Parts: sequence; structure tokens; C-alpha cells
Amino acid sequence: MSYKDGWAALKLEMPNRVPRMEFSLNYHHALISEITGTQVNADSPPELLKKVTYEAMRKWNYDLIWRTLIGRLYLNGIGTSMGHATFANNGSDFRNDKHSTFSGDLEEVYNFQPLEKLKNMSHSEMAEMFSKHYEESCADYPDAVNMTGTYGTIISGLLFLFGWDLLLEAMGTDPVRFGELTNRYAQWLQPYFNAMADSTAECIMVHDDIVWSAGPFANPAWYREYIFPNYKKYIAPLLDAKKVVLYTSDGNYSVFIDDIAKTGFMGFVMEPSTDMAYIAEKYGRTHSFIGNADTRVLMFGSKQDIYNEVKRCMDIGKKYPGFFMAVGNHISPNTPVENALYYNEVYEKLGKR
Repeated sequence: MSYKDGWAALKLEMPNRVPRMEFSLNYHHALISEITGTQVNADSPPELLKKVTYEAMRKWNYDLIWRTLIGRLYLNGIGTSMGHATFANNGSDFRNDKHSTFSGDLEEVYNFQPLEKLKNMSHSEMAEMFSKHYEESCADYPDAVNMTGTYGTIISGLLFLFGWDLLLEAMGTDPVRFGELTNRYAQWLQPYFNAMADSTAECIMVHDDIVWSAGPFANPAWYREYIFPNYKKYIAPLLDAKKVVLYTSDGNYSVFIDDIAKTGFMGFVMEPSTDMAYIAEKYGRTHSFIGNADTRVLMFGSKQDIYNEVKRCMDIGKKYPGFFMAVGNHISPNTPVENALYYNEVYEKLGKR
């Protein structure tokens, strides 16, 4: 781990190694055990799991810790549960509790008033909350760059509220009225961004799953009218406060890379489906970018496949100062341990500048 290398990359000052960020190592107990030599599993005491996971992250040289705060818990119990597929290796995250506080009536969606219904706090309370979240992360990972941020930013927040079926139906039936609702939701969330600007956090992550794996699920013009102008409003106070502001979306947001850059974001976090080569070529000297090795190669590929995938990412990103290596769609807990270890071996070899 290196706080110095992480910040150097975020500030576009070329570190002498490619820094790193990874996702979901904490779920892969067999891999953690192999990296550290301490055997743990899903039933291990939480404090031991936390300690050993940190040790694994330290040995794998994590330089940036991905973390956000504002999500479903800030919706005052309003929303839609779509259940959850199994990701954890013991199935503890599986949920089949599908329900919604909305009836399915589109008028109820279009008339929803986030400022009246969702959680509201004072500016000082929010700033203190973000500072505490950031400082707790710094205490947990003192030798890496830490952050706070938002998860349910716009689309992800509306998805928490309405679920995919109702969201798509409302958007498709009357995109203008749904856009007006989108603006009201963004207006509700704006004070949280204002508060982050006054928090002690130096780095801010803005997460919003605006696309699917194949790309946008709505007309790109709709995003350009209702999503990106709100992003620009969100980011303005953060930039004024000299924060480093990063963006994450799952799926393929290649068509929106330029739109996202224009709003003021300083870095891109992406899955393998987003065109990292385009980001590197156009924004590699002005923005950081993080990704985008494919977890499917680690899961199913040969050693040669894994080597080639890491090399592909390094060939794209290594020449640019703000590049971080990452498996963009998570190192899932069913990844063969030997493949994950080999991925790390290749990263360490090819990541030297």
C-alpha cells in the first residue's frame, strides 16, 4: 500500500509503479487465507476477518480504497426491494424479499416529492457525517488514499426507490415528467454534495449505474438533459473546495465518457465493457482512470490469458500518470485462488515503470 503513490496518480504525478485498487477481496476468504497465511472463513470473528483482510490488501499493495456513504438507508424506508443474487461464498447476501412501497401507479411516481419524503439533515450534520465516514476509513487503512461519497446518486437512487420495472415504465411512458422527477431527486441530494465540500474528506467518489452492460437503456438525449447537468451542479462545490472527485458506473458508459468529463469529474472508474483505450487516449494526461481487467479471464482463463489481460490494461494505461490497475468487475469469491495469485504476480511484474 502506498498513500504517496495513490495521491501521486490522482494528482497526475507519475509514480514509479502503477498503483492499484481492487474490489471485493473481503469476500474471497480462501484467497485472503492464502495471501496472509492465516486461515479464515465466513464464520471467523469479524475483528479477525477485518484484520486479516487488511493484511491481504497491504500485501497486494492497495493504494486507493473505494468507499461511499449515501445510499438506500437515506430514503426513510421508502423504496423497492428487488431481492439480491448470491455473491458471498456462503450465500449470506441472498435475498428473495421482493416488495415496494409504491403501488405501481405511474402518477404516484411522477408526483413523488423527494424533498418532502426523503431524509433531510442540516448542513453541519451532513458535513460532520461525511468527515466521520472519511476519518474512520483513514483509521482502517492508514497507508492508502481514502474517500467518502455517494452511491445512490441519480439513476442508482431512483432505482432504489422504484426498481427496474417501474423506473423503465415511468421513463418510457413520459420521459419529460420522469425527467422532472429526476431533477427533484437531484435537488434533494444537492445539499449532501455541498456538505461534502465542507467535510475533511480529500477525495470524493460519485457512483451512479447509468447504463447496462450493452450501454444506455434510454435515449442518450434524455441523459444529456436530466443527468449530466445535475452532475455539474453536484461537482461545482467540490471543485471549489479543491476535492479530487472520481466517477464510477457499472456497465458500458463509453458513449458518455465525454459528457462525464465535461461535468468536471477528475477520474473514471470502469468495468471492462467501457472503452478504457478511448479514455486513455483523450484524457490520460488530464484525468486519472481505474480499471479495467475482466474478472471472467481470472475465473475461466489460462495463465496465458491472464497475462495477456493484464498486459492489455498496462499497454493502455501504464504510459499515463493517473492510471490505476484494477479488476473492473470485482475479484469474485469463486475465482480460483491460483488464478488470482497469478494475476497479482503479473501485476507486480508489469506494473513497474
